[in-house]
Amino acid sequence: MVTAKAPGKLYIAGEYAVVETGFPAILVALNQFVTVTIEDADQYGSIISHQYQENSLYWRRDGDELVFDNRDNPFHYILSAIRLTEKYARECGLPLGLYNLEVDSDLDSDDGKKYGLGSSAAVTVATVKALNEYYNLGMGPENVYKLAAIAHLDVQGNGSLGDIAASVYGGWLAYQSFDKEWLASARRRHSLTDLLQMPWPQLKIELLDAPAEMRLMIGWTGSPASTSRLVDKIADAKSEQWGEYSRFLDGSRQVLEKMVQAFRDGDLTGIQDGLRANRVLLASLADLSGVQIETPALTKLRTLAEQAGGAAKSSGAGGGDCGIVLINKNIDTTNLLAQWTAAQIEPLPLRVHEVSESEFHKVQG
Repeated sequence: MVTAKAPGKLYIAGEYAVVETGFPAILVALNQFVTVTIEDADQYGSIISHQYQENSLYWRRDGDELVFDNRDNPFHYILSAIRLTEKYARECGLPLGLYNLEVDSDLDSDDGKKYGLGSSAAVTVATVKALNEYYNLGMGPENVYKLAAIAHLDVQGNGSLGDIAASVYGGWLAYQSFDKEWLASARRRHSLTDLLQMPWPQLKIELLDAPAEMRLMIGWTGSPASTSRLVDKIADAKSEQWGEYSRFLDGSRQVLEKMVQAFRDGDLTGIQDGLRANRVLLASLADLSGVQIETPALTKLRTLAEQAGGAAKSSGAGGGDCGIVLINKNIDTTNLLAQWTAAQIEPLPLRVHEVSESEFHKVQG
């Protein structure tokens, strides 16, 4: 029996822009996990998850046909991860096994609340990591990332795959998305083995050290959002208002480059300034796209946090889910937490999850 786990994540800054090739973002991995366990089976394999037994499906009409949106169904990510990892195993000349795969997740609450911590990415990464061990593939973090990114992209079709990087590497990280058009072309011409060995154009992953005095606070606003559908809406606005969208991208790059440098310098004030500047940029993107990134509940979360001395914004695609605050650890936040609770914002007692390369059985040189 083998067991692997992958943490959830939150975006700190750079949302939406990071979907474009070469644009940076900052993410953090959290101490909530998806765990995948694999053990040999005799006659029939299985995929079992207590959390996902009653998963919802979204659908639309195409004429008289029902068209289902599978991007929020975790089983599709699990199956995609199995298919890609086993394809790689066969390319390595290994026979395929028959097994029971069990998924356990604590990214959502026991009573079914969905916090928006990136469960689809975490379940994809945890599945790849478990199969990496099951088949003794010896993949290090870079190849686990690449394989999980392909598997996730095959289901979701959009996104930056930064959440995959956070689930693989853990901690705080600066991330820059690879060229997905290049990948689509390369997949037609190269084996999976070759793809994993190639450098991927524009891909950058840098582990960051947070200033010792910085505290991350997370509040959940109780309104789960669908990242994939919000990204679809932004893509529509991009095609119609390219000039304004380009200005948003340029502004995001400048803010994120300064913010990453502030992490390198251990400059909490610089990081906070970058967070606020990124929020203003996201507000401009909301105006041009008509997408409500910062809901009234997120505005309340942010306003209370700023009054307490922190820097705050929505996290990820927005539209609900979590807001994040970066604040000096020496500031007493007791009153802020009480104000959040009074405003029906749930403080999440999560910590940063650091992943060491020793968690992998073999790290690439």
